[in-house]
Amino acid sequence: MTKSSLDVLRERAQALRLWGVIAHWEKVAQEPWLRKLIEYEEQERGRRGLERRTRTARLGRLKPLPEFDWSWPRKVDREQIEGLFSLEFVKEAANVILVGPSGTGKTFIAKALAHQAVVAGYSARFITASELLNDLASQPVGSALTRRISRYCRPQVLVIDELGYLASTGNRADLLFELVNRRYQEKPIVLTTNKAFSEWADVFPENSACAVALIDRLVHKAEIISIDADSYRQKEAKERALTRKKAKEKKR
Repeated sequence: MTKSSLDVLRERAQALRLWGVIAHWEKVAQEPWLRKLIEYEEQERGRRGLERRTRTARLGRLKPLPEFDWSWPRKVDREQIEGLFSLEFVKEAANVILVGPSGTGKTFIAKALAHQAVVAGYSARFITASELLNDLASQPVGSALTRRISRYCRPQVLVIDELGYLASTGNRADLLFELVNRRYQEKPIVLTTNKAFSEWADVFPENSACAVALIDRLVHKAEIISIDADSYRQKEAKERALTRKKAKEKKR
């Protein structure tokens, strides 16, 4: 074993914090079992890390991107979406905003992106906009609220799903702005919404001025993807109903 390869092996042991091995490096460096030991430790820690990141992300049921039906939308930029899976947007701290009607695959794509990030070693968190805003609004003003916002600032990728389905009340625009501002140009947000930006004043009627500032930070250096399609869920529901109807007719 060359000196350079030993140096690399020592660096791997240090990265794993195998301090007992490092302390006795001169004695064990040439042992044939050392390389296999480090490989086993790397593999096991990688497996445990993936399990932990997957559990923390709370992605629930998801499907891989190859299962997305690209023939269904009337308008969708497939190349742009597939390009996101290189995860350059994470490195650049660039937000991803998916805009389109309900049932057009926005959540499908957002979850698949978060899963790709988790597999690549990044931390992620998926949450609906209503759950997020209700959670923040329930915190008393002060240190408790600051800690809760910090919790949502920790993941390297934060997915906020379904912004715009219900008009918010109270100070929710301010709370979301605070979170977006804290992550701004540091860590990306993947956001799905059924509302065009021109309609966000309806989402946050209590503070439309804050909504403007919110949009300004979200869209700066962002990938904005519009999906124009009818609801795929309704399409599947109609197909299931037709299948059941045909099955009943055969039994007659």
